[in-house]
Amino acid sequence: MNEENKFLGNEKISKLLLKFSIPCILSLLISSLYNIVDQIFIGNSEIGYLGNAATTIVFPITIISVAFAWCLGDGSAAFLSLCQGRKNTKDADKAIGNSILFSFIISIIFVILGFIFMDKLLYLFGASDASIGLARDYFTIILYAIPIYMLANTVNSIIRADGSPAYSMFSTLIGAILNIILDPIFIFVFKMGIKGAAWATIIGQIISFIVSFIYFFRTKTFKLSLESFKMNFLIFGNVIKLGVSTFITQMSIVIISLVCNIILAKYGAISKYGSDIPIAVIGICMKVFTIVINIVVGIILGAQPILGYNFGAKKYNRVKKTLKIVLTCTIIIGVIATIIFELCPELVIRLFGTEDSLYMEFAVKTFRIFLMFVTFTCCIKVISIFFQAVGEPVKATIVSLARDIILFVPLVIILPKFFDIDGPLYAAPISDLFAMIVSTTLVIYFFKDISKEESNENKNAIPQKSKKGVIITISREHGSQGKYIGKLVAKKLGIPYYYKEMTAIAAQESGLDREFISKINQTNNIMHELYLTTSPVQYAIDAQYKAIQKIAEQGACVLVGRAADYVLKDYKNLVKIFIYAPKDYRVKNIMEMYNDSEKEAIKNVERSDKNRASYYKTISGKTWGDASNYNLCIDSSVGKEITADIICEYVKKIMTA
Repeated sequence: MNEENKFLGNEKISKLLLKFSIPCILSLLISSLYNIVDQIFIGNSEIGYLGNAATTIVFPITIISVAFAWCLGDGSAAFLSLCQGRKNTKDADKAIGNSILFSFIISIIFVILGFIFMDKLLYLFGASDASIGLARDYFTIILYAIPIYMLANTVNSIIRADGSPAYSMFSTLIGAILNIILDPIFIFVFKMGIKGAAWATIIGQIISFIVSFIYFFRTKTFKLSLESFKMNFLIFGNVIKLGVSTFITQMSIVIISLVCNIILAKYGAISKYGSDIPIAVIGICMKVFTIVINIVVGIILGAQPILGYNFGAKKYNRVKKTLKIVLTCTIIIGVIATIIFELCPELVIRLFGTEDSLYMEFAVKTFRIFLMFVTFTCCIKVISIFFQAVGEPVKATIVSLARDIILFVPLVIILPKFFDIDGPLYAAPISDLFAMIVSTTLVIYFFKDISKEESNENKNAIPQKSKKGVIITISREHGSQGKYIGKLVAKKLGIPYYYKEMTAIAAQESGLDREFISKINQTNNIMHELYLTTSPVQYAIDAQYKAIQKIAEQGACVLVGRAADYVLKDYKNLVKIFIYAPKDYRVKNIMEMYNDSEKEAIKNVERSDKNRASYYKTISGKTWGDASNYNLCIDSSVGKEITADIICEYVKKIMTA
C-alpha cells in the first residue's frame, strides 16, 4: 500500500465514483442483455407469451450453473488479488488452474444431469403441458453450451482481477451484441422460433469464451501451465471460501425463482389467467427489475474501494459522504423506475410483445404491485454491499437474507392462501418494506458505534538500520509469552525488535489507521475468515506485508506475529520460530496479565488462537502451528529466559554453520 491507493482518501468522492462506477455499471448492464434480449424477440414472435414462459422456466436452472461458475471465478479472482500482494504467482496459477478445471468438471455433470432429469426439472420450475415443449426445445440447446458458458463466466472474473476489466467487459459485450444481431435473424428470418433464440444465445456465449480464452496467452500477473491444473485441495479450499458468498447470493435467486414459479403455476392454473401467463409475466418483470438493480449495484461496487480504504483509514466522514452520494443516486434511479412502472407499465410490457387482454391485465397488475417499492429494493442491495465493503459480512448477510429468504419466500407461500394469484405479487413490496426497516436500523447503529473522529494521527515509525544477519520471526500461541520472549531474544542478540512497530510503519506508509491495522487478526467475528477477505482488511493486510518487507531490508531483527514468517519466506537468512505451551499454563498467564477469571481466560485463549489461525490461513494458505512450517517449535513453559536462550543458541549455530 503506497501512494497509488492514498488518493482514495484524498481525491474528490464524486470524481472517484465516476472513475470506478461507470465501468461496473456498463459491465453489469451488458451481462443483463443476455437475460432480456431473448424475451423481447420471443415475445414479439408468433410463439408469444408461451415462449417467454419457457425462458422464464429455464432461467433459474441456468443460474445454478452460474452460481458455481461465479463462485470459482470470484474465489480465484480474490485469491489472485491476495497472491499479487504476497508476490506468490505460483499459488495463484494453481488456484486459477484448479478453478477452471473444476468449472469444466461441474459443467459436464450439470449437462448429464440436465439431460437425464430434463422434464422433471422443467416441471419443477413451473412448466405446464402448454409450455413444456418450448421449454424443452430451449433448454436442450442451452445445455449443449453449458461448459462454454460456465468457463466464460469463471475466467471473466479472473481477467478483471488480473488488471484488465476493459477486456473482460469487451468479451461479454461482443457476445451480447452478437446475440442481439442473431436473435431476429434466427427467429424471424429463418423461422426457428425459440430454438433460434437459444442458438443466438449460445453462439454469443461461444464467441465471448473464445475472446476470453485468447487473453490467457497475454496475462499480466500469472501464467498457466499443465502443473496449474493439478488439483491442490488446500489452495482450492481457500478459493471456495472466498467465493462462497457469491454462490449463496446466486442460489438465493434460484430459490426465489423456484418458489415463485411453483406458486404462480399452482394458483394461476385455478385463476382466469392460467398457469403460463403469470410465469411469463413474472419472468419479464424480474428481468426488467434486474436492469434497474444492476445500475445501482454498479454504483456501489464502484464505491467499494473508496469505502474500504477510508474505513481502514478511519476517515468516517468520507465513508458517510460516499454512502450518502450512492444512496442519493439509488433513490433517484428507484423513483424514476417507480414512476414508469406505476404510471405507464404498458410502455415496458409492449417491448416484449402484445398479447390478449388477460395477459396485459395481469402484466400491468404485476408491474404495479410487485415493483411498488423498487426504490427500497435498490437501497437494500446497496446497504448489503456497503457492509461487505466496510468489513461487516455478518450485517451484509443479514440484510441480504432478510429480504430474499427470510421474508420473501415465506410470504410467497403464505399470501396466496388469502389473496389467490395476487398473493405472490404482494410478497415483494411487503418484504421490501420490512427489510428496509432492518437495513436502515443496522446502518444507524453501525455509524453510532464507530468513532466520530476523522482519523487518528499515526506516530512516526522508521525501520531501524541493523547489522547483517538472521531475521527471526516468532509466531506464538496466546498466553505463551511469545512477545516477551521475542524481546529477550532481540536484546540478547543486539538486534531490533518489532511488534507494534510493524503496524505503526504500515499505518504511516499506507495512510490507514494504526489501531485498525493492529486489530485485523483480533476481531471477534463469527464470520472471521470472510471478514478477512473484505476490502478494508485487504488494504490493511497489504500494508502490513509491505511494512514487514521494508523492515527486513534493514538487516537482522526479531519480528513477532503478523504471519511474518510467510511474508518473508523467500529470504534465505530467515529463522521461523513457533512458541507454544500447555493450555493450563497459558490460561494462568492470561489470568495474571489481564486479571481475567479462569473462564474468561480460557475463552480469550481459544478465541485468540482461532483468529490467529484463520488470519495465518488467509495470508499463507497454510496451517498455523504446523511444525513443518517452522525451523524451531519450542514449549515456553520451561521458562521465558530458558526459552530465549535456546532460541539464541539455535540462531547462533545457524549463523556459524
